Amino acid sequence: MGSRTGRALFIIDVQNDFTEGGALGVDGGAAVAGGITDYLRANREFYDVVFASRDWHDATGDNGGHFATDAGPDFVVTWPRHCVAGTPGAEYHPALDVSLVDIPVRKGQGKPAYSIFEGTTDAGETVEQKLDELGVTDVDVVGIATDYCVRASALDALGTHRRVRVLTDLIAGVAPDSSAAALAELRVAGADVVAS
Repeated sequence: MGSRTGRALFIIDVQNDFTEGGALGVDGGAAVAGGITDYLRANREFYDVVFASRDWHDATGDNGGHFATDAGPDFVVTWPRHCVAGTPGAEYHPALDVSLVDIPVRKGQGKPAYSIFEGTTDAGETVEQKLDELGVTDVDVVGIATDYCVRASALDALGTHRRVRVLTDLIAGVAPDSSAAALAELRVAGADVVAS
């Protein structure tokens, strides 16, 4: 697809708990995991750097109100326990080839976090710091879930004045209506919403 161009790929939260059978599994999550692997194997040279975020929540407490502890989850602000650090649910889905990932990012450590920009690398750097350091001007976004963490990550990437594409065949959402609304919002905000 071309030579290196200051482009990054964001793989958002392709984790066991967000795919079928997980605590917050979305339909099509496993297919997205496999699709991202296939896409990257065919197009790895197109990206200078590949980031992959994971929710990495604390095992104790409510993670800043993110986990519903005293009442049922409202699935807007509060959620069932998911992606607890060190558990199988927090691991990347096995269909995602993590050997293709350059920079893992953990987010939500003790607090709510939807965007990859709220996370840190293993070295403690922010995603924005790494993007600036690497001279990244363009970001493609894939992963789970369209209407939450994909949306938040793409909006934050736009907020750092980068060109952003959301690859529609490599995302999966919680619900059709909210996913369509998220993609419409991203188009208005300036993202290209296109198939890979």
